[in-house]
Amino acid sequence: MKQLIVITGPTAVGKTAEAVRLARELGAEVVSCDSRQFYREMRIGVARPSDEELAAVPHHFIACRSVADPFNISTYEQEALQVIARLHERCDTVVAVGGSGLYIDALLHGVSAMPDPTPELRASLRQMPLEAKRQLLQRVDPDYYARVDLRNPVRLQRALEVYHMTGRPYSQVVADRKPAERPFSAEVRVMAMESSQLRERIDRRVDKMLEEGLLEEVRSLMSSRHLPTLRTVGYSELFPVLDGTANLDDAVRAIKLNTWHYARKQITWMRRYR
Repeated sequence: MKQLIVITGPTAVGKTAEAVRLARELGAEVVSCDSRQFYREMRIGVARPSDEELAAVPHHFIACRSVADPFNISTYEQEALQVIARLHERCDTVVAVGGSGLYIDALLHGVSAMPDPTPELRASLRQMPLEAKRQLLQRVDPDYYARVDLRNPVRLQRALEVYHMTGRPYSQVVADRKPAERPFSAEVRVMAMESSQLRERIDRRVDKMLEEGLLEEVRSLMSSRHLPTLRTVGYSELFPVLDGTANLDDAVRAIKLNTWHYARKQITWMRRYR
């Protein structure tokens, strides 16, 4: 039986190193399911695998798109399954790695069918301020609110669209889906770490990103800052610094705190895999 081993866990826990180690041990290749590492223009701020790690074992879905050409989960599912099938022709095991729960779920279970909103509903929700969307989602779907990246307007929008179209919380619609059949068995390995140690690792990683040139990477993306892909931790905090409207030290502290909040949401999401 062909096998997919998924290495997941919160940001900064060491997933990439473990996936590379395991893939080398098994003679396997690595499929990324990290939604931020798809994009060529984003390297430092998304902790893309190092050149040495990329050379150690073949990786797929790393720096494969432009920020102007974002993946949606359905397209990722289709393309990733094709790659996995091709890799299984050469090796019985494929290693997947990443901390993006929705993309892991797409690989394991498939993307559930969701109703399309009316143009009027979509337009109305798009006009709603981000904070208002957060408050509404917290009221109508506290379970998904506790797990979703609250800085991601696309995911908030979709969850509210589904709620308004079905009258049911998005989390319940997803939970009731019928899992898609897969031609492989799957094993999910969730990496964990003491909270204090993980937070220290996050802080050190952010400092290292700044040393490696994160601010210049963000500067190179100023013209694309309006794209949803760039409304993410590590980038959105630094755009105001480059505008001259925020202090760098304050922005760095915000990146560390927001990354920690994101890691806690990942931990909550990944309890389902244990």
